[in-house]
Amino acid sequence: MSVRRTRPRPIIIPNARKNVDLQTPPHLGNLTPDLQPNSPPVFPCATQHEVARLGQYILTEPLDGEDVYQAVNIHTHEKFICKVYDIHAYRQQLRAYWSVDYDADCINHITEIILGETKAYAFFEKNFGDLHTHVRNERKLKEREAKKLFAQIVRAVQRCHENGIVLRDLKLRKFVFQDELRKKLKLEGLEDSFVLEDEHDDSMRDKHGCPAYVSPEILCANTPYSGKAADMWSLGVILYTMLFGRYPFHDTEPSALFRKILRGQYNVPETVSSKARCLIRSLLRQDPSERLTADEVLRHPWFRTGSTFTVLQRSERKNLDQEVPDVYVESDEDDVDDDFAPGL
Repeated sequence: MSVRRTRPRPIIIPNARKNVDLQTPPHLGNLTPDLQPNSPPVFPCATQHEVARLGQYILTEPLDGEDVYQAVNIHTHEKFICKVYDIHAYRQQLRAYWSVDYDADCINHITEIILGETKAYAFFEKNFGDLHTHVRNERKLKEREAKKLFAQIVRAVQRCHENGIVLRDLKLRKFVFQDELRKKLKLEGLEDSFVLEDEHDDSMRDKHGCPAYVSPEILCANTPYSGKAADMWSLGVILYTMLFGRYPFHDTEPSALFRKILRGQYNVPETVSSKARCLIRSLLRQDPSERLTADEVLRHPWFRTGSTFTVLQRSERKNLDQEVPDVYVESDEDDVDDDFAPGL
């Protein structure tokens, strides 16, 4: 049974202010939630912080990331993720969400938007952890599991590309689990994506992305590149990391890392099937025009080996290294942008 999603209609609350004081554990320093201990830590003293009441929701603890909170529906007790945006910029930041079909369960969807005086609050369904943490905890994934999860990743990218959306910052952390068994993935957010004015022209110039996942053509100054092809390179990095537990290109110095990416220096261990190795090499090609598209990836023989996986045509869908780091340090080097000039 499929549920047809509809675009949420913003609810305007003139005075959406913080009005409830609750106790919460103190700040945990620079550790991300992924690195917090499994057992509840003991805090010497709790501090006060304000919790926002917004319509039928209460915003509780802040999550990893700027202006992201856990939220609870006061009537159903269902948990949500709330992202907060400036009231003057939220339409542009959420534009990509409204460009994707709302029947695509492989992409995170907005369930409700509440507008305050200065902020917009978008509510999303909760998740059960990100893929980066899962790969790190498992060290690497068995090929059978990786195949099932990667197919879902590619479907999400395929749906975005069909709708003229270039993701730009594809990485393991971008995908989160929809279930506690960690069998079903979805693309967590589209805030960093770019909506093409012409879906048939994906030429781009901006430098945006995570260094380990960035494609070689992005590192070439002032050179236009195919946004969709750059996404496919990042998919190759994702698949490699899932299967081997490390990135294909790595170095402690960003400039050395970028030189390796530009030269295409990586090796594929023979611990996985030949078809898996073939797919990785078909994505991590230096020439963007030689990389597989999302549609072509889903038709690759790897997915037809020991699997009941089937590929739906677009019309049919319409009708229906370095080890993955134990410490994630947020710094100016974590993302490549126009102001970051790699020393090549």
